[in-house]
Amino acid sequence: MTGTVLVRGARLPQPDGSLSGRVDLHVARGRIAAITRAGDPGPATAGPDTAAPGTGTPGSAVLEAHGRLALPGFVDAHTHAEAAVFRPDVQLALLRQGITTVVAGQDGVSFAPSDRATYDWASTYFAAIDGDHPVFAGGSVGDLLTTYHRTVPVNVAYLAPHGTLRYRVLGAAQRPATDTEIAAMVALLEQALDDGACGFSTGLEYVPAAYADERELVALARVAAARGLPHVSHMRGYEDRGVEGLAELLRVARASGVATHVSHLHGPAQELLGQIEAARAGGHDLTYDSYPYLRGCSILSMVSLPTWLPLADPAATVAALRDPARAGRLAEHFAGLTDLWPRITFASVPGLEWAEGMTLPDVAARLGRSAPDTVVEILTATALRASCVFAQPPTNSPESVRTLAGHEAHLAGSDSIYLGGQPHPRGWGTFARFLDDHVRRGSWTWWDAAQHLSGRAARRFRLAGRGELAPGAVADLVLVDPGAVRDEATYERPRTPAVGIEDVLVGGGPVLAGGELTGATPGRGLRPAVV
Repeated sequence: MTGTVLVRGARLPQPDGSLSGRVDLHVARGRIAAITRAGDPGPATAGPDTAAPGTGTPGSAVLEAHGRLALPGFVDAHTHAEAAVFRPDVQLALLRQGITTVVAGQDGVSFAPSDRATYDWASTYFAAIDGDHPVFAGGSVGDLLTTYHRTVPVNVAYLAPHGTLRYRVLGAAQRPATDTEIAAMVALLEQALDDGACGFSTGLEYVPAAYADERELVALARVAAARGLPHVSHMRGYEDRGVEGLAELLRVARASGVATHVSHLHGPAQELLGQIEAARAGGHDLTYDSYPYLRGCSILSMVSLPTWLPLADPAATVAALRDPARAGRLAEHFAGLTDLWPRITFASVPGLEWAEGMTLPDVAARLGRSAPDTVVEILTATALRASCVFAQPPTNSPESVRTLAGHEAHLAGSDSIYLGGQPHPRGWGTFARFLDDHVRRGSWTWWDAAQHLSGRAARRFRLAGRGELAPGAVADLVLVDPGAVRDEATYERPRTPAVGIEDVLVGGGPVLAGGELTGATPGRGLRPAVV
């Protein structure tokens, strides 16, 4: 942005929990040039395309804050928006929550770095999570980041996904990697980080990462550690397996020196926080993100099928599900999931859209089948492209969610999935719900909110100039009505935008005005700052 903007009459959160008096934020060339007491003159500007802020001359604009809070643009630390971000409805969902940057490439599966075959696999296996990128069909991380440059209203940072690297080297192999294969993955990861990835992600409950051993993970983690970038992981288990899953990540960290970030942490808070605090006290750089809901969302195959099936090859898995010789072993596996079936609601079922929004027992009753047979029928009919929302077991609770969100190691992440007829509402409501639950009706100050929702993620992923409002910072800026902000999305009406945030700047340019998209696309593919 080359013009200037005066954000007039805002209030700023202070470290002591108070709010400032009214101030003016002077924005020039995409950055905050100065913050002055309301009405005081700003800095002199120079150049033929700028003018004194607020004068109304060509190249300048005034945004009246009317006492609303100015906060740094929020950073969604865990999102599946790498393809969906091109959709206007998704852009509105993000901006109405104040999200100006998303971190994609999560759970170890995404679009780059890839050749065409790897891209086709990733977009098939994660079809119900990421969908298809509208203009990218394989290439480097740098190529992918370029697709976001001045084409969308928000910024996109990207993690190099381990599963994608692994598939490119090993295909769907259900075994640990050899030394030669690990070396090939290391080379791919080095190039991905050089091309702009802000860390690397693993999805250890997904395939093919589920077949990786710690030796493989440590070798890759060392690559990220050498660049001061984090290992971001969907653990090998949550809830009653969360302590064990976190212990594995900490072993990898000790062996490699990598910083660790846990994705969508949920489970017994006191046990998990005991591990986290002990690790941090021992000098380990450990953070995590979470969302304020008691239900998750993922692909049905991960939730319901055993990893001894060839899950990284959807066609082979469909054939296996139809194979009578596998029926006995599958029945044994399904017998252990009887508590899960009532907790499943279908989110995306291509070709069987009538099932979206229905529970598994209700769909089974309509089909006249058992719950396991219904799962098999839906997975085979959709070639594994079905997803579901599922209630977490009792080891998660409102108290656990609130406790985890209050810790200093916490970052906000929606784990947003924007596909299907009945998606999880977290993609539309997470950040507004955090503000409503933890500031308006909880113990966070507005300063705390800025740290949980912006500052810590900007630091974790080295997004220079973001996560704060100060002279010199990038002008990703959100105006919040503190008495009105709340989420409106529900499980019944998940696509309802949040309220209370109507004006947002990205890179100094208005992208949301009066609660509506402006059509401006100043977003960028963000690369981490060099240490």
